[in-house]
Formats: sequence, structure tokens, C-alpha cells
Amino acid sequence: MGNVWIFIEQDAGKIAEVSLELLSKGTELAQRLGVKTEAVLLGKHVSALAKTLHEHGADNVFLAEDPRLEPYSALPYTKVVCELIRAHNPNILMFGATNMGRSLAPRVASTVLGGLTADCTALEIDDFEDRANSRVMKDRLMQIRPAFGGNIIATIANSWGDPQMVTVREGVMQLKEPKPGRTGKVTPVKVELTDAETVVNIIERVKSESKVNLKSARIIVAGGYGAGSKENFGLIHKLAEAIGGEVGASRAAVDAGWIDHEHQVGQTGVTVRPKLYIACGISGSIQHRAGMSSSAKIIAINTDASAPIFSIAHYGIVGDLKEVIPMLINAIKGKDQ
Repeated sequence: MGNVWIFIEQDAGKIAEVSLELLSKGTELAQRLGVKTEAVLLGKHVSALAKTLHEHGADNVFLAEDPRLEPYSALPYTKVVCELIRAHNPNILMFGATNMGRSLAPRVASTVLGGLTADCTALEIDDFEDRANSRVMKDRLMQIRPAFGGNIIATIANSWGDPQMVTVREGVMQLKEPKPGRTGKVTPVKVELTDAETVVNIIERVKSESKVNLKSARIIVAGGYGAGSKENFGLIHKLAEAIGGEVGASRAAVDAGWIDHEHQVGQTGVTVRPKLYIACGISGSIQHRAGMSSSAKIIAINTDASAPIFSIAHYGIVGDLKEVIPMLINAIKGKDQ
């Protein structure tokens, strides 16, 4: 059986947090399978990052260093990763569901003719009954994600062979504490690229920094389509300001144009784990719950007592947010005086 691999996304020597989260999960899966956890690191002058990867669980780091691998470009990265797969036959390969991961993972899957499941919300090891071929496959990766518009949770298993490939969004897997002083192996990778694979020349990159940081917020007040209008959605902002929180939103509120996408919580937005999450006028679709169900405390405000959001809420208020939120704000202000 092959090992568990995690593709390490880095930019200018900084490792993406989702890669460290996947190392934590990958280590857990590898222990379950009795194999090693290995990281795949590409870039220019990135060897110093191996120490961090070892401390986060990597037993071995495949290190490919070449000036042509910085910054990321799809063709050379695909070539290097696919050659590594053919040489070492990993069992599982995990990518972050970032712009880079979503560019690279399908190219790798297509090249090596492997299966790929995108935006997984959970990963487990279990036996898979392949009824089409009348066989039971032992210790396969159960790739769990919402499907059919979020109406079901699908468990997907790859019966094609290895590697079993997935992408996972940032924040879905829990980042475990590193173990300082932990060491591991580094395997240098010879980089051989043709002119055809380096045909793209990146002249300049312009980065725009997000003004919203939901992932690190301790308190989030999120609004949904139940707010009824953009004007009413202003109450969400007022409550967030009153308690010192950030403003989040459901996809429906974003699609309605009431707030920008960078505030969106859920499978197609940001996965968050705040100390307090207040869901206002959010029904609680599977996709939204996937992005906030790990919050320490959840308060739900909704007019529909049977809304799915109440199934995961620690405290529920059945009522109109246009009436409930002003009362909450007044109570908070009265306490501060």
C-alpha cells in the first residue's frame, strides 16, 4: 500500500495554512492505514520549509527546487507531480481547494487517469463494497461532501485504483499543534522540464488583500435571505458592531447582492470556528452548516421553528430578526452603560 501524500502549497516561502491542516488530517489517515505521511513541496529555495512540515507530521518531504517552479505555473507543476506519482504510487493525494489546488488537482487527475473528489467536508477510512464488480475493497478513502444541490451528503469511494485524490477547503480540517523538534526525511527530486512545459512566462502578479478575516474572528454575526432586504441586512452589521464581531452571510444573501462574497460562510465560502456564531435569518442548508457547525456556541434566530439551523444551534430564538436584533442591541448597550 502506498503512503498518504499532501501537496504543499507555498507562495514566496510561506506555506498555505490549508496545507498544514491537510498534514494534520493526512497523519491521522496514515496512522489508520499503517503507512507514512509524505509532503510534496515545489518551489525555489524552499528547503527550509521542510522543518515546519516535519513538525506538522510529515515523515518525508519530496523536495523539488527549481527557479522555473516559482511562482506557480500549471504545466511544470503538473509534470513534476505526475512523475512523482508514477515513481512512488501513493495511496492518497490531498490538495487544498484553493485557486492553485483547483488548477493543479484536475490536471494531475486527468494525466494519471485517477479519480478526484472536490470540496470534501470529511475524510474517513473504511471498506468499500464495489457491487458492480462483486468485490470488497479494503481500507479505501471515504470522500464525503454535499451533493445534488446540498440535498444529500454523498460518500464517494474511488474504485479505479490509486492515488485517491481529493481537494479540501481551508478550515475544514482542524490544524493540530506542531511538535517542535520532530524530524523526518527529505527526498530531493530532479526537475526535468521541456520548453513546452515552461511556455508560460509570468511577468507580474498583483495581489489584493482581503479586508475581511472571518477565519480568525472570535465572534461572527451572519445574515441570510430571511433578512428580507438589503436594508434589513443592515441590522446584521449593527449587531456585529455592538458585540465586536465580524459580519458573515449565507450564499443566498450574497447572491441577492446584499453583501460581498468575501463574507460568505459555507462550502462555497469560508469555513469558520468562532467562539460565538449568531445565525440570523439563515435556514441552515447542508452547505452552510458545513462551514460553521464547529463553532463553539451557535445562536440561531429564525421565524421557522423547523429550520435545519436549529438542529445544530446551542440556543434558538424563534422570531423575526427585525424585532429580535434591535432588542439584543438594546440589551447589549444597556449592559455596557
